[in-house]
Amino acid sequence: MTRDNLSGQISQTIRNPGFWLIIVLTVLISIPHYVTSLAHPALINRFLDGFSISRDTFERVLFLAPIIWAGFIFGWRGSFYISLFTVAIMLPQAVFFSAGAGDAIFEIAMVFSVGNILSIGFASLRREREYRKRLEAARRDLMVSEERYRKLFENALDGIWIHDLEGNFTSFNQASEKIIGYTTEEIKKMNAREFLSPESLDLAHDVREKLLNNEPVDQPYEQRVFKKDGSQAIIQLSTSLIMDKGKPVGFQNIARDITEQKRMNENLRDYVQHVTRAQEEERKRISHELHDDTIQALIALSRQLDAMATAKGIPEEVREKLEKLWSQADNIGRGVRRLSQDLRPAAIDRLGLLPAIRWLAEESERYSGIKTRLNVIGKEYKLPEESAIALFRITQEALRNVWKHSGATRAGIIVEYHSNKTRITICDNGKGFTLSGQVGDLAKLGKLGLAGMEERMQLIGGSLSLESVPGRGTTIAVEAPG
Repeated sequence: MTRDNLSGQISQTIRNPGFWLIIVLTVLISIPHYVTSLAHPALINRFLDGFSISRDTFERVLFLAPIIWAGFIFGWRGSFYISLFTVAIMLPQAVFFSAGAGDAIFEIAMVFSVGNILSIGFASLRREREYRKRLEAARRDLMVSEERYRKLFENALDGIWIHDLEGNFTSFNQASEKIIGYTTEEIKKMNAREFLSPESLDLAHDVREKLLNNEPVDQPYEQRVFKKDGSQAIIQLSTSLIMDKGKPVGFQNIARDITEQKRMNENLRDYVQHVTRAQEEERKRISHELHDDTIQALIALSRQLDAMATAKGIPEEVREKLEKLWSQADNIGRGVRRLSQDLRPAAIDRLGLLPAIRWLAEESERYSGIKTRLNVIGKEYKLPEESAIALFRITQEALRNVWKHSGATRAGIIVEYHSNKTRITICDNGKGFTLSGQVGDLAKLGKLGLAGMEERMQLIGGSLSLESVPGRGTTIAVEAPG
């Protein structure tokens, strides 16, 4: 114990009113012990005479009171110090004034011993009583906690069930009944294996082994289970290991039925796919009409104007006007041709994705002045039309963003062909930006072009990643199944 702690305890003891009451009691007992002229009440004298107890012995026994009281208030240490104090008070009287000094010292030793023993005993009883009170309070709190957990368990909107290591169910709430279709009484007689297909059972075993081996598990995960009516439900599941005294005893599962949500998402995805296909078909139709009709008509008009401007006998003033008209028609034709290519490059339909991206890089460099380099890794192969169009549109949108927003001087396109996927990376050395949140939050942040890229990749089962650092450019990487 440090000096500061000891000083603090002494200060706290002195401020305790009980300390001073013990001192006062000890002094009051000490006065008649030394002042023999002070007589005890007659009742006490008769009691002492009846049991042949001397006055000095009786008065020494009275010193047990402050010793035991100190034990109650301050514990055995307080009892010990007060007993030393009382011994210091009794000892002079026993040595110098008592008729039998040996007996008196023995009685003092007994008072010291009995007082401390009783104080220790009473302190132990008090601690036992306090421990029982705390134990009872903990038991009541545990009962309240269990009742609250039981209500939470039963009334939870998500399905919650517990099964042992062998898959036998031990607890099952009402929401779980709605998911599976079985009652609690029925489910407790069944095993988790009965609800799972072979593929789902393999997934359950994988999760089980990882949890038992303290390995990370991606949660929540999707699982398919058989319902009572034979249909399948898709649930979003979180599984945790239940431990008892350091040993695994079972698993707790929290499930949410996402069957309808998945069906709605699939319907929405199908709808968006149809809309996207319709858009591409309309782009293709308009592109062909512009190429076959409008551009050809503009070419014919341009030739006629050229022929008229070069004809003999045309006044110079009229010739200049015709040349201006020819120049305007030629510019309009180039603009319409560029618009037609943007809507649907002929290269992607005739030659495939890579030639279309090569054309896109050349056009981007020509119109933006940003040096654009294309690298190809792996052996080119033909992709499904939907995947090729999605990758081309994303590359087109990414280059357009580089041109309009990045302030870059260089851009790069890397096309990688792997056995089971195609990856395209578009990067620049522009000003970049701070990317906050996930890629899925791009629409909320107003970055609709990037959000559209992600949607296109989701429609073909691909993925998109985005990296951007202020002052260090932006990198967009997309992967599509091969």
